[in-house]
Amino acid sequence: MIRTAGPRELPAWLILAGGITLLLGRTALTGGSAAPVLLAACYVGIGVAAVSVREVSPRPSVLGRLPVLMIGLAAIVLVASVVGPWPPLRLGWMGAPGGVLAAVAEEALFRRLAYARLLRFGAVVAVVGSALAFALLHVPFYGIEVLPVDLGAGLLLSWQRWASGTWTVPAATHAAAELLAVLR
Repeated sequence: MIRTAGPRELPAWLILAGGITLLLGRTALTGGSAAPVLLAACYVGIGVAAVSVREVSPRPSVLGRLPVLMIGLAAIVLVASVVGPWPPLRLGWMGAPGGVLAAVAEEALFRRLAYARLLRFGAVVAVVGSALAFALLHVPFYGIEVLPVDLGAGLLLSWQRWASGTWTVPAATHAAAELLAVLR
């Protein structure tokens, strides 16, 4: 039986819509000296709002959190060695902390809120739907050429959400990928 969204779900959907809108508009925040601070505030706001919503029936881990995290970390290192350089970062000195804030905010939004809302239609829809939304969201900021890599990353992160039973494992993997991008 498929559950329908009730009135208690409205705040989650509003936060999801607002977070996606802010992330889509972040290209407007990348110019000027205040850009890193504005982006950081945007990411903190999205993350706090997404985490403030009551978790929808978390489920136990399928494989265990640590093995799922290790698989994700190994995958990003492998992809980094195969794909080559990533798009240049636009944040200068704020690259590392900004990337980690962005990773946690995006994971709270996509793997906590979107995934949980899509899960009522089944795990495959939740994994693919949240991955596709994640990948499409990055196109305005980085360009269409990143779509295949971001879709692959989104599928990995969404699979981690399913396999670990929590959004924090993909958040850790995503943060590690952001740090790796800065260090390269």
